[in-house]
Amino acid sequence: MTTPAVAITAAERIRLESCSRESIRRPGLVQPHGVLLTVDLHTWAIAQTSASCAAVLGLQPENLLGLPLSDLLGDETIDALSAALTGRNGAANPVPVEVGGRRFDGIVHFADGVVVLELEPELAAEGFATPSMVYAAVNRLATLRSREELWADAAEELAVLTGFDRVMIYHFHPDGHGQVVAEVRADDSMEPYLGLHYPASDIPAQARELYLAKLSRTIFSTSDAPQPLVPEQSPVTGEPLDLSSAELRSVSPHHLQFMRNMGQASTLSFSLIFNGELIGMITCAHRTPRRLPLTLRRGLEVFSNQVALQLSAMSEIARLTRDTELRALRTRLVGQFTSHDDTVQSLLHGEVTLLDLVPAAGAALSHNGILSTVGSVPDLPRIDLLLERLRSSDRLPFASESLALEHPDLVSVVPSVAGAVVVPFGGQGDYLAWFRPEITETTRWLGDQSESNRDSILSPRNSFSSWSASVSGRAEPWRGLEVAAIELGRDLDSALMRQAESALAHLGLHDALTGLPNRRLFTERLQRALAGDPRGGTVAVIFIDIDSFKAINDSQGHGGGDTVLQQIAERISSATRASDTLARFGGDEFVVLCENTGQDGARKTAERVLGALLDPLDIAGRPLRVTASVGVATATHVDTPDSLLGRADSAMYRAKRSGKDRVSD
Repeated sequence: MTTPAVAITAAERIRLESCSRESIRRPGLVQPHGVLLTVDLHTWAIAQTSASCAAVLGLQPENLLGLPLSDLLGDETIDALSAALTGRNGAANPVPVEVGGRRFDGIVHFADGVVVLELEPELAAEGFATPSMVYAAVNRLATLRSREELWADAAEELAVLTGFDRVMIYHFHPDGHGQVVAEVRADDSMEPYLGLHYPASDIPAQARELYLAKLSRTIFSTSDAPQPLVPEQSPVTGEPLDLSSAELRSVSPHHLQFMRNMGQASTLSFSLIFNGELIGMITCAHRTPRRLPLTLRRGLEVFSNQVALQLSAMSEIARLTRDTELRALRTRLVGQFTSHDDTVQSLLHGEVTLLDLVPAAGAALSHNGILSTVGSVPDLPRIDLLLERLRSSDRLPFASESLALEHPDLVSVVPSVAGAVVVPFGGQGDYLAWFRPEITETTRWLGDQSESNRDSILSPRNSFSSWSASVSGRAEPWRGLEVAAIELGRDLDSALMRQAESALAHLGLHDALTGLPNRRLFTERLQRALAGDPRGGTVAVIFIDIDSFKAINDSQGHGGGDTVLQQIAERISSATRASDTLARFGGDEFVVLCENTGQDGARKTAERVLGALLDPLDIAGRPLRVTASVGVATATHVDTPDSLLGRADSAMYRAKRSGKDRVSD
């Protein structure tokens, strides 16, 4: 499901602000079909009651104040209520209560330092869903695997379990507004609301906080006048009583009018909560007053909790799947980047590209001062100017779905762009950028959202017929892909750092001119080879010195001398085995480590080296004949790297003294 672009009007902000000031937890009013009393914790004397006592119990509220509750209900009922309060012996609400020959569900809880007792007229069990029906419905839902199926089937199940005319499931979008994602209607005469969106002020923030604390809410009749508490202020606190947990709590007159305008005489709502967050709501609505027994409402709270858990599990699975896919794409991009000499090819034109990770109209890559692009992007000077603006205002990394609304100073810089993501990497001014054009999005609303559909700015909408509005100036939302872009930038940073570290490590162990191992690396490898040859005889060292190199260097200059050494290194390398280690030992000296070989094998390698130098070198188009003196030494069981190298060096000097261009043992 996508989140539509929603423009919050000034009037909507006023309604949200007004809603935030409304005292919905302490309205001082209860629904008139029941009675609410507060009782002193110690004496169980009635401290407060509702004006509905007269109609429901046939008793005047004033006559009950100060009266021991046992005088009204009897000692056995008081003991049962006390047990329900504390959960003693598994006792729970509701408690059967009889007053004046009329039976009630007694619902008891603590609030503001008093015991709150609510009396709801008892409903006959016949005609309502049973616990086994609720249990069977939960089991059926447990087999579903998609959100859409779960929303639709949960609405169908609740329509059967509650008998209400309309069941709607709401989903809350990240910006606070909601959407009807499932609906069941009793007949086609009822206007359809499926798929329609509604503003955040329909279920404002403080109402959502209340729904986190109480999982269900019943409004029995939208036409009956709410009844005040007597006295209005709690004798214990001197303030209106906290009715957050009360079943009979009345609601805002604006909300009652809202319901009447929708043709709803009664509603039953359930919270969808996961990890302390209200992710949605379920509302059952009826065209005539309707109420379910408390025990059934509690069972349906469990049903709704199951729906919320499944929805959240599905969302988490989808998130993990998406994260895994994005991580795999990032890994492939970085792999292409590190294994390819052409950075542009690796990120913009490889098997996987920047546009595979973050779909967009186009992307740009700036690396080592070179700006390259793919797809539809602004002109290169405009991209450069955009980066200059972002850097100067310290806004990198940067992400926006609407430059016009969020960053109007950038609109003139890249007028063809509505949404952009820009991520630096590498620490040398390199960056990645993605661009999306403007789209016009049409949203279908639950009623005309303009002020012409309200009696006043704070009044509820008069009509709830589908109404469409378009929003422009925005790009398709990034939906978290900007995070994937930032992580790719970090991955590239790490890859560049590893490359730099590898280069430094290579320089520390290799000759800068020839690229061959240097004296340090050769000595380390020789040490390991000798350790693996405790009896001697299978490790040999060949020591090579270029004859008369000073004269070559003097005649060719240092640049020419370097070229000679590079070509000699290539010739010697061609004469050695793949398993041998050829190193530049210093100046015009080279050494070869031959493992798993004896004196004869090493001498043959040395003779191949001399043979490789027979043909003249090509130095700037001119031939140059070079020769070398070569010494060979095979390790004994007592040799160290220094002693073996010393013997090979001595053998080389013997070759040089005997006429050069030859091998000596």
